[in-house]
Amino acid sequence: MALTGPWRAALAWLLACAALACSGCASLPEQEPRHTSQSLPSSPASSLVQLATVAAADPQLSGVYLMATGQMALHTRLELLRRASHTLDVQAYHIADDETGRTLLRLLRDAAERGVRVRLLLDDLYTSGHDELLLGLAAHANVELRLFNPFPAGRGSLVQRFSASLFDFGRVHRRMHNKMLLTDGAMAIVGGRNIANDYFMQRAGDNFLDLDALVVGAVLPTLGELFDAYWNSRHALPIEAIVTTSLSTVELRQRFDTLTGPETTLPPPPPGGADRYGQGLPFDALDAGRLPWVWARAEAFADNPDKILGTETPQDAAPPLDQYGIRHRLVERIRAAQIEVQVSSPYVVPTRRSLDTIALLQQRGVRMTVLTNSLSATDEPLVHSAYRRYRQQMLRQGIELYELAPLRLPLALGGGAQGEALGRLHAKTVVIDREIFYIGSFNFDHRSATHNTELGLIVFSPQLAEQAVVLLDAVKREAAYRLRLAADGRSIEWHGIAANGGAVVMGEPEVGWSRRMLLELVGPFVPEDLL
Repeated sequence: MALTGPWRAALAWLLACAALACSGCASLPEQEPRHTSQSLPSSPASSLVQLATVAAADPQLSGVYLMATGQMALHTRLELLRRASHTLDVQAYHIADDETGRTLLRLLRDAAERGVRVRLLLDDLYTSGHDELLLGLAAHANVELRLFNPFPAGRGSLVQRFSASLFDFGRVHRRMHNKMLLTDGAMAIVGGRNIANDYFMQRAGDNFLDLDALVVGAVLPTLGELFDAYWNSRHALPIEAIVTTSLSTVELRQRFDTLTGPETTLPPPPPGGADRYGQGLPFDALDAGRLPWVWARAEAFADNPDKILGTETPQDAAPPLDQYGIRHRLVERIRAAQIEVQVSSPYVVPTRRSLDTIALLQQRGVRMTVLTNSLSATDEPLVHSAYRRYRQQMLRQGIELYELAPLRLPLALGGGAQGEALGRLHAKTVVIDREIFYIGSFNFDHRSATHNTELGLIVFSPQLAEQAVVLLDAVKREAAYRLRLAADGRSIEWHGIAANGGAVVMGEPEVGWSRRMLLELVGPFVPEDLL
């Protein structure tokens, strides 16, 4: 099941207009003085701290390990939750009510019962129908659960939520897209994955190609500070302030046990051996003292939580709230490139400022490569309709543009379902001059630039940059089309992958007529500033 994005939520809002006559509008409750808390310092008694300390090469550097496959990324998360002894801080855009999501929630509960302080900060867009499950987790001692930018009414479905918040759309369509897991102040995971089966190769059908970084060392305190800024923000409300229930604390806990128990939540299958890239499970290597960390200077940064107030200036400027955020820092690094820039992003809708940046790089002879989803691969066809308005211009400006071949991607993922299963790109990375590597939650579209909050990590390491290039080059080589302008200078050709004989395709490849027709009829009317 592909996740829908906030732009589809915007369409749900339009549908909700029809229900306006039978729906009221709700507002957030008056906020009472809330308990604030800070990230706890690492404790020498933590086994994770001991592992991180033994590995440390230099107290001024951070250790980074890229996790390219879903099984590796899931196993690492579960091990962090199982081994936590002091504190767990989790910031998530979406935790699905599926086997993966419920397993993670249950392990958070288990950690709390061991005495671990658990703070879960969850964006409220995709919690429809999950209130009882989340309240059940929050009913346990040592657990605090806060909803970011919550919907005060219409909790049963997305349409009901937007209908009840019809005149507050300027607020509720802006979301917290950040993703981070911080354990014992010692180890963290940063990247693009949501918590759902299809981000960890746990579905029998379609799955996402994504990338995470396991991080230790000098950057960990900064990640803790970034989490605290959101946790203590006025936009993060305790779930109990938003959701009411007639169940007692004991009943909520019992209900949580039922919802996350073995009858409804089978444990994930044990991971296999080394993946196709030769990588094994990080904690197997950590326990043996041989995980190949890349040690380098790293910077973590996030947008100001107040970005959801919509106070930014137009797209072509750097708004005051953005000067220390993702867009400004990343764009400035890209603009300083001297040789090449390689981008992977599931959604690409250039802003005016990014087009100016592309022109600047072209003038300096900087090579730029972009890997994104094709129409047949994307889970957001309306976003693709905006992206394709810029494809010709991007090609004319010299960008090497690649689009995923979804039926081939499962092979490049190194596992998962085959046959008719689709692979979709979800990794959000940038490699600059093969010396600087960025990974995080930021998509190269209007929504990430101006509406959602984002979090990311920049690592100054040629070794890590080269690792990312190797991974992405494998995808381009085995599972992507290279786009080129045809001889007429207007039409686009999709040059096939070697496995398919390199055939040239005219017109969106691997896509049916219904999706083509949707884009032709609806695409031209979709406003880019809502995508």
